[in-house]
Amino acid sequence: MVRRRAATTIEVMRQRPRDVPAEAQPGSFRAPLVALPDRARRPGTDEDDARLSDVDEWGRSERVRRVVRSAGRFYYRYWFRVEWEHLERVPTSGGALLIANHAGAIPPDAPMIMHGIEEEVGRPVYGLADDWFRTVPFVGTIWSRAGGVAAHPDNAHRLLHDQRQLVLVFPEGEKGPAKHVSERYRLRRFGRGGFVETAMRAGVPVVPIAVVGAEEAMPILYKVPGARRALGVPYLPITANHLLFGPLLGTVAYLPARLRFRVLDPVSFGLEPEQPHYPRGRIMDEAETIRRRLQEELFDMLSQRRSIWFG
Repeated sequence: MVRRRAATTIEVMRQRPRDVPAEAQPGSFRAPLVALPDRARRPGTDEDDARLSDVDEWGRSERVRRVVRSAGRFYYRYWFRVEWEHLERVPTSGGALLIANHAGAIPPDAPMIMHGIEEEVGRPVYGLADDWFRTVPFVGTIWSRAGGVAAHPDNAHRLLHDQRQLVLVFPEGEKGPAKHVSERYRLRRFGRGGFVETAMRAGVPVVPIAVVGAEEAMPILYKVPGARRALGVPYLPITANHLLFGPLLGTVAYLPARLRFRVLDPVSFGLEPEQPHYPRGRIMDEAETIRRRLQEELFDMLSQRRSIWFG
């Protein structure tokens, strides 16, 4: 009885149902593909299309930029009361490498420069930052969506040469924001002049911007030793803001120092772009010349400043 039932079962399994095509039978390599619904082509998916197309190849989101600009207007207009000199020197078309001095434990200069140029010149600005910054939870994502890009020569070249964008970089690197309050407005070395070589290779000018006020917005009083090794961050500061507002609020609350930005004359190098090599000596000389010009402008702006808080 058991054998008969098993044989019957095997015979049933071997039979081919009449209403199922041969291509769909088990063991066939020609089973038909199932078409999945295409959300992008369905009616009423404009919202999905906008969501998918909102983020560009660099991670920048215009939707996030609108939110950031709305929030930034308060700081730009009322908290820092940003004042520009010679903003007309920022190119209205073509690529350009914007460079500036960098200061403050959490520097306010980058978002305020980006905000001001986008609002008043009408051009987006991509800011280059150390890659470790992008790994900070939440902060790294917001920075990327707001126009932050990992500071790599290939990224800078594509933005400047291929896409003709404005790119903001700080040649002092992390040494600028890490300065003690007693060292404010004394520029550190501009590395090995990498920003000059980047501009030469892309065939774009360097546009220096002197920044006064960021040093006092979040001044560093003390740096906890061993932070890089223990926490993986460049420095762990104790600021005047922490003493005034406490450890939590003091980390994000700036002092209302007035920010002044002075745009210097663009520097062009007159070399053919995309050459395999550029003279190392000239790169270093050009970088040092730009650093000295920026330092002189900072001293001049400081000599004219009447007050840290009122300009």
